Amino acid sequence: MKQVVKRRARIARVRRAQHLQASAHAQMAENRVMTLESQAGHLIRLASDLDATPGDATGAALANAGELAQRLRAARDGLTDAIVGARATALERAARRMEARIKQESAERLDQRARTALAEYLERKGNVPVRRRPRLDGGDA
Repeated sequence: MKQVVKRRARIARVRRAQHLQASAHAQMAENRVMTLESQAGHLIRLASDLDATPGDATGAALANAGELAQRLRAARDGLTDAIVGARATALERAARRMEARIKQESAERLDQRARTALAEYLERKGNVPVRRRPRLDGGDA
């Protein structure tokens, strides 16, 4: 009976560690999405800052700024696929985290049931009257 309790406690510890690991992976994936979205927003701001501004400028300076803005927008468009992939990964890892949490809770319930069953068993075992054997020498002791 004690072995069952030990085994279930070990399973509960393993499930807890798996949930922590899945949570960390899910958080890293979510951070990756936020970083990519932040970088995409930064690229758009940079590109919009390079658009024609009022004031004197040469044709070459305008052409260079326009080309640089176009490259920044292209880089931002290139990030779109990475953002979509990162979001999909984040959703998958969040689902894994939930699955690991469910397994952890199940293992904790099994562990608690095993502990309760062991406590009840030991209580029943302790309440059984002890049958004393008569002494062979015939004396009371």
